[in-house]
Amino acid sequence: MERIQSLEQFQEQISNDNYTVMKFDTTWCPDCKNLDRFIDPIVEEHSDKQFLAVDAEKFQDLSQKYEVRGIPSLLVYKNGEKIAHLHSKFAKTPTQIRDYLKELE
Repeated sequence: MERIQSLEQFQEQISNDNYTVMKFDTTWCPDCKNLDRFIDPIVEEHSDKQFLAVDAEKFQDLSQKYEVRGIPSLLVYKNGEKIAHLHSKFAKTPTQIRDYLKELE
């Protein structure tokens, strides 16, 4: 999963008219590492969406702006607007993430 490197890149990616899923995480988070172990097949199942990762510590302003209170969190954007938010306590299993993404369809 490609990682966001700048605020400009983040803004550009969320501004398109397709779904963009941003995974807010950190390098030290055990739940984030667990999610990374099972996320790839889910990403492949949702080829109509773009998936990117955001370091919640590196981009603290984005984390605050979009109310990321726990990691990992999956936020979905379309046309520059946040339209969905899967908080960390609900992003622990493949089933939880699949159900969340299915709601977008």
